[in-house]
Amino acid sequence: MQTTIPYSEDDWHIGRFSLLRDHLAREHDVVARNREDGPDGLDPVLADLPNSDFDQLWLFAVDTGDGLHSEECRAISTFRERGGGLMVTRDHMDLGCSVCNLGGVGAAHHFHSKNIDAEIARSGRDDRDTVAIDWPNFHSGSNGDVQQIEIVPPVHFLLQRTDGTPLRYFPAHPHEGAVSAPPDDPTARVIARGTSTVTGRKFNLSVAFDSRGPEGNALAESTFHHFVDYNWDTRMGCPSFLSEPPSDRIRNHPELLDDIKTYCGNLAEWLTARVPAQ
Repeated sequence: MQTTIPYSEDDWHIGRFSLLRDHLAREHDVVARNREDGPDGLDPVLADLPNSDFDQLWLFAVDTGDGLHSEECRAISTFRERGGGLMVTRDHMDLGCSVCNLGGVGAAHHFHSKNIDAEIARSGRDDRDTVAIDWPNFHSGSNGDVQQIEIVPPVHFLLQRTDGTPLRYFPAHPHEGAVSAPPDDPTARVIARGTSTVTGRKFNLSVAFDSRGPEGNALAESTFHHFVDYNWDTRMGCPSFLSEPPSDRIRNHPELLDDIKTYCGNLAEWLTARVPAQ
């Protein structure tokens, strides 16, 4: 688990993903860290990822555009080419746009100023209450609440409970980002969609890259708020710049988190799956 920013108390540092870390650590060895710049300006873990013992990288792109250097992007792409699993998530507008330079999965992420989705740009703002945040900013509900997801058939492994029934709920967020399946990548497909509570527009939540060769599986997720502590339990707190009033629905009904926890467990398993080269 890695953020794209150095530690800052009033930001989305890796400590704000502690509930996810603890959940995954029940079954896996987990290293959770913030970005750290070495003497050459590169993060030593990301820059050397292809030579590491890690099986997968969960990358939380919380930067404003400068979170990843080109050398780190090449290293992460090589890591996946050699079989490493990769989950990349971001947020609204241009938050996390440094991921655009990642091979394959980077093309799945659309931002306000990079890799623009023309249809989203024409449609403009979705969440209109937080005026400082422009498109893409899909409103799936309040922080602390859940959204009912639309599963795109066939149901992907990631979206199935242990009894085979499909998942129903993800944590909600007032301004999710935009992802899509790159049209020139046959391994990529949208597996889940959300619906705006403001405009009724459909938007993509998750894009899965199912490997057909030696490379690892990968996932592009519309927002890191599906995984962060504040959206699992608002009592965990958030940075001061988050101004939207939260919901207490999950706090009063914690069982609503069962689906996202299952999703994360499935993701950890799927990211280390190996598919023989064809």
